Amino acid sequence: MADTAASGLGDGKEKEKEKEKEKQAQDIKTGSEKLNSTPEITETLGFYERKVNQERKRSLSDLSLLRFISAELTRGYFLEHNEAKYTERRERVYTCMRIPRELEKLMLFGFFLCLDAFLYVFTLLPLRAVLALIRLITLPCCGLNGTRLLQPAQVCDVLKGFIMVICYFMMHYVDYSMMYHLIRGQSVIKLYIIYNMLEVADRLFSSFGQDILDALYWTATEPKEKRRAHIGVIPHFFMAVLYVFLHAILIMVQATTLNVAFNSHNKSLLTIMMSNNFVEIKGSVFKKFEKNNLFQMSNSDIKERFTSYVLLLIVCLRNMEQFSWNPDHLWVLFPDVCMVIASEIAVDVVKHAFITKFNDITADVYSDYRASLAFDLVSSRQKNAYTDYSDSVSRRMGFIPLPLAVILTRVVTSSVKVQGSLAFVCVLLFYLGLITLKVLNSIVLLGKSCLYVKEAKMEEKLFQTPPATTPGKPSHKSKNKFRAPPGIPTNNSLSASITSQPVHQSESTSPLLPNSNSDQFLTTPDAEEKDITQDGSELKHRASNKDLLEIDRFTICGNRID
Repeated sequence: MADTAASGLGDGKEKEKEKEKEKQAQDIKTGSEKLNSTPEITETLGFYERKVNQERKRSLSDLSLLRFISAELTRGYFLEHNEAKYTERRERVYTCMRIPRELEKLMLFGFFLCLDAFLYVFTLLPLRAVLALIRLITLPCCGLNGTRLLQPAQVCDVLKGFIMVICYFMMHYVDYSMMYHLIRGQSVIKLYIIYNMLEVADRLFSSFGQDILDALYWTATEPKEKRRAHIGVIPHFFMAVLYVFLHAILIMVQATTLNVAFNSHNKSLLTIMMSNNFVEIKGSVFKKFEKNNLFQMSNSDIKERFTSYVLLLIVCLRNMEQFSWNPDHLWVLFPDVCMVIASEIAVDVVKHAFITKFNDITADVYSDYRASLAFDLVSSRQKNAYTDYSDSVSRRMGFIPLPLAVILTRVVTSSVKVQGSLAFVCVLLFYLGLITLKVLNSIVLLGKSCLYVKEAKMEEKLFQTPPATTPGKPSHKSKNKFRAPPGIPTNNSLSASITSQPVHQSESTSPLLPNSNSDQFLTTPDAEEKDITQDGSELKHRASNKDLLEIDRFTICGNRID
C-alpha cells in the first residue's frame, strides 16, 4: 500500500511540471504574436527587408568589367598602417649602401697591416738577424751577463733568417719555365680544377703552417728548467723549412696558372677563374653568420686580396721579363689586371652586403673589426709583448709572409739582372726606399691604431694580465675592470709604452703582459659563463669585445665559434 501511494505522488509531480512548461511556451508564443502585430515594428522590418533586396539586386547588376577596372585604378591603401615594417626595410637599404664604404675602410686598413708585415721580412728582419748573429759571435769577447745567449726575439729572428735563406736556395732547383709550359699544355677545364685545388691547398697550408712555425719558436726559446716535452729544435726546424718550401712552390704554381690565363689568346681561362670568385657568393651568402664568423670571413678576404695583388705583381714581372721590359706591354696587361681587381672588390662588396642583410648585422660592426686589428698592432708594441707583430697578423688573418717573400725574392732575382757597380747602387737605394716605406707605414698605422683603440674604449685591455692556462684549456674568467699596478703605464702614457723596449722578467715574479688574446680560442663552455656575476649591459659589452679579441683566423676551422 505504501509503494502504491509513493508512485502516485511521483506521477502527480511530473504532471505539474509538464503543465508549467506548456504554460511558459504559450506565454512566449502569445508575446511574440503581440510583438509582430505592432504596426511600427512591422513597418520597420519591412523597410529593412526591402532595402536588403534592393542592395542585392544593385550589386548583381553592377558586376561588370568596366567597374572592376575602375576599382583597380582608383583603389588606395595607407603605408603608415605598417610603419615598423617599412622603416625596417628602409634601414636595410641604407645598411647595404653603407657596406661598401665601411668594408673598404676595413680592407684598406687590413691591406696596410699585411703590407707592414710583408715589408718587415725584407727590411727589418735581415737587420735584426744580422745584429743577433753579431751578438752571438762577439759574446765570448763581451762576456755572458745572463743565462741566455740570445733573447727569445733574437732567436726567432735568426731562425726566420735561416729559413728564408735555405728556402731561397732550394727554390733555384724549381724550373719555372718547365712548370709554365707544363701547365699551359693542359686543357681549360683541367686548369680551372687545378686552380680551385690550389686555393684549397693554400688555406690548408696556412692553417697548419703557422702552428709549425710557432712550435719551432717556442721549442727554441722554451726555458731549459722545464721538463723536455718536445722532439728537439732541429726536427722542428726541418719541418718549418719543408713547410715554407712546399708553400712557396704552391704559390708559384698559382702564379704560373694565373700567368697562363693572362697569356691565353681568347682569355677564356681568365674569365673562368674570375667567375670562380662569384661562385664564392653562392657558398657564403645563404648561410647563417654571426658576428664572429663574419670577422673571420673579413680577415680571410683581406688576406686573399693582398695575396692576389702579390700574385699579379709576379705575373707582371714574368711577362715584362719575357718582353725585355718593354713598357708598351705593361699597358697590354693593365686591362686584365684591373679586371681581376675589380672582380675581387665587386664580389667582396656583394657578399658582405647580402650577408649583413640576411643576418641583421649593422654596418657599424666593421669598425669593431678594425678596432680589433688595431688592438693587435698596439699590443705587440707594448712592453713585455709576448708575440711579434707579423706572427700576430699571421694568426689573425692566416697571412704567413715567409713563403710569399721567398717566391717573390726568387722571381725578382731571376727577372732582374744586377751587373755593374751602378746596378748595386740602385739596389742599395731601392732597399733604403723599402726601409723608408716600412717605417712610414708603421708610424701611420700605429697612430691610426691608437686612435681606433681609444674610440672603441679598449685601452684598459692593453694592461690586463693574461690568465694562467693549461694547454688546450684557456681560462676566460677574467675581470673586465683592471687597475694598472704602479709600475705599469696608464692610458696617458700609451704612446711612451709603445715605443719602449721589452724587458725580460724573472720567472719568480708574475709577468704583467698585455693580453691581446689573439692566440686563444673560444672553448669556454656555457656553464662557466653563467658563473660571471656582473651587470647585464657591462657583461654584454665585455663579451662582444672579448669574442673578437680571442678568436683567430683558424678558430672557425675547429668549430669553436658558438
